[in-house]
Amino acid sequence: MDFLEFLNKSVTPYHTVESLKALLACAEDENVQLFERGGALIVVRPPKEVCSDSKFRIALAHTDYPTLKITPNPDSASAGVRTLHPEIYGSPLFTSWLDRDLGYAGLLAYERNGRLETKLVRGDKLFRIPQLAVHLNRGVNQEGLKVNPQTDLNALWTAMDGRERFVDALSAELPAGSKLLDFDIQLFDAQPANRGGFADEWIYSGRLDNLSSCHAIAEAFAAADALEKDFQVAAFFNNEEVGSETREGAAGNFLKSVLDSVSPLVCKELAGVLSSSFALSIDMAHACHPNFVQKHEGNHAPVLGGGVVLKMNSQKRYASDVFSNARFKLLCEQNNIPYQTFVMRNDMPCGSTVGPAISASLGIPTVDIGEPMLSMHSIREMTAVVDHENMTKLVSALYCSSNLA
Repeated sequence: MDFLEFLNKSVTPYHTVESLKALLACAEDENVQLFERGGALIVVRPPKEVCSDSKFRIALAHTDYPTLKITPNPDSASAGVRTLHPEIYGSPLFTSWLDRDLGYAGLLAYERNGRLETKLVRGDKLFRIPQLAVHLNRGVNQEGLKVNPQTDLNALWTAMDGRERFVDALSAELPAGSKLLDFDIQLFDAQPANRGGFADEWIYSGRLDNLSSCHAIAEAFAAADALEKDFQVAAFFNNEEVGSETREGAAGNFLKSVLDSVSPLVCKELAGVLSSSFALSIDMAHACHPNFVQKHEGNHAPVLGGGVVLKMNSQKRYASDVFSNARFKLLCEQNNIPYQTFVMRNDMPCGSTVGPAISASLGIPTVDIGEPMLSMHSIREMTAVVDHENMTKLVSALYCSSNLA
């Protein structure tokens, strides 16, 4: 599936899982097993022959991103319009959500004929969170815009004489005779993904963090063939942006339960298999901003187009260590893939990924890497085309190299 098409279709974790399944269907391998939990997906391709030296080659990513989720009772009316109150999910850059065309999408849970069913929905209407005019906020350009997430992010969705409740609009999406029981609906940037830069060298889109990683993994997995003795695994978790400690998150039991289910095929204990396995934890990385170079550690400032980023942190916010770093570097060198290194400044906090949760709970040697990007956690982000191509090439090397160190 084309990268831009993938971005445009994957507007919630649930939609991302559907896009991933469509992309992975291209593999046409009847031995591939898919395990799904809501907005998370794990895919396993067993080897041609399981033996005592079999191990797992795993690529990890997450399907969620910072957003505004519609609350259970969101409706208010003011100044002639009806508004929807959101709840903050993750850590979005608030100002980027203002004056944007916003779509809405998610999952509906409903009862029909005594049975519980679900439906994936994507509305065809556009909402908006308008800024206050400069005439009414005279100091905004000098003092900066300050957004109160409780009062300033209500989305305008219809005129006062329109539908009275948003739930009525959602119920209209259901089959006749159904009763809406619950919903998980979020807003998203409705502007399509696009190429940018004078040479079309960049990608502009919402949700690049972390759909870029999801796409690279799925493309590489779909193009790979079964290995002689190693398992190929692609794991796409939900809820990374809020800590991963959920049923669908990396800190839950999802991956462990999947590996347990295939471990009877392995001719030695699972603990030994895991310790000899290898995982790439793939999440986006901070590229050095040309207008704010002082925000980066001078000797560890990745740039757009400079290659895959190795992410390191002595406080162990990343899973990378001397052993997994060496394996990553060797894999890059053997396949002519450029890489660069990121270390956070000592006077700034460091974020984290799904890597530490998986590495700590399962004992799998794991390295944290990513594509360099700008505008991380904005409603609209940017990355370099060549870095996405190199990331896909790297995951392909993980899945296809005959002898993985």
